Amino acid sequence: MNAMLETTELPAVFDGVKLAAVAAVLYVIVRCLNLKSPTAPPDLYFQDSGLSRFLLKSCPLLTKEYIPPLIWGKSGHIQTALYGKMGRVRSPHPYGHRKFITMSDGATSTFDLFEPLAEHCVGDDVTMVICPGIANHSEKQYIRTFVDYAQKNGYRCAVLNHLGALPNIELTSPRMFTYGCTWEFGAMVNYIKKTYPMTQLVVVGFSLGGNIVCKYLGETQANQEKVLCCVSMCQGYSALRAQETFMQWDQCRRFYNFLMADNMKKIILSHRQALFGDHVKKPQSLEDTDLSRLYTATSLMQIDDNVMRKFHGYNSLKEYYEEESCMRYLHRIYVPLMLVNAADDPLVHESLLTIPKALSEKRENVMFVLPLHGGHLGFFEGSVLFPEPLTWMDKLVVEYANAICQWERNKSQCSDTEQMEAELE
Repeated sequence: MNAMLETTELPAVFDGVKLAAVAAVLYVIVRCLNLKSPTAPPDLYFQDSGLSRFLLKSCPLLTKEYIPPLIWGKSGHIQTALYGKMGRVRSPHPYGHRKFITMSDGATSTFDLFEPLAEHCVGDDVTMVICPGIANHSEKQYIRTFVDYAQKNGYRCAVLNHLGALPNIELTSPRMFTYGCTWEFGAMVNYIKKTYPMTQLVVVGFSLGGNIVCKYLGETQANQEKVLCCVSMCQGYSALRAQETFMQWDQCRRFYNFLMADNMKKIILSHRQALFGDHVKKPQSLEDTDLSRLYTATSLMQIDDNVMRKFHGYNSLKEYYEEESCMRYLHRIYVPLMLVNAADDPLVHESLLTIPKALSEKRENVMFVLPLHGGHLGFFEGSVLFPEPLTWMDKLVVEYANAICQWERNKSQCSDTEQMEAELE
């Protein structure tokens, strides 16, 4: 009798275990996908001025809810992973011309030039000079998608290919791109200014590219000539402050660090003959033993310390990060500047966001935009599961650039009117 009673109770016990397992799985899914997180307009940090009021009127995306795909879009990790692996949905293939520039040290810099496909909203000649993320170039899907959209909005686009990033372009000097070297970007900008003397510039940087463009503009006032505005997406502002957070397992940053370091190792090793070959004149500080250290490196910091800083003769990693970060140049930028980060970006620690927040409190030309979601260069939009081809990021950059062009046109018209009135008097 006891045996019979025990058998009849087993199914109820098993059902309870199954329900508990299902509940646990659902709880993990809800936590990992961040499904309880609300959608909201981005947080904005700026000073009240005529420019900021105009931007709030002219850029609906700044005050409108950013709604990521319902199922997975609130996870910064998935947004970041999809950007890295999938790139973009139905990525277009804009047609451009590749340009080659020989640098003073013998390096061959390349960029791709794309002509506009429509008339610009204010009828002006405007060129977007674009600096991609780490080890990226004009053939990356997120760059192609953005360029195609910008072309259709009347912008000429020039996209820098980071030195050594294109697999089919050999290095012609013992140097490749680094965290904050602005030489190649500056050469591209100078080419555009010389070739199109009537054009105005919109400067755009993604991730590491955001550091480079901000540093470039702040290095000298002359670099800001003919520049209408600058947009920086998802950069970290200070490599020195970021290096400690990048070694932590919080938000899996240490894992991302390992993956990016592994990619950097592959790129460097693909150019080992140009960088470490016996026939090349290497920087004095770069030794053959650094190549063996490169094989065992598991973080970007180790690669930067053993190889990257030595291209420019820095004595220590601290000196390299201090000099190459845009943080010390941001206050020298006087053109309108929009800095954008996502609060759930797993690569950029929240402590680094105090830099753009503090800057926006001091400078009228700066607006810091902080949406809740978007990950690192993700910002996908979509109803439930499948994202749309264009992202919130693509649309925001073009919308902001359009608004600045209109702002400059209105200022010019007002100035002309005032001059005519003064002449009549």
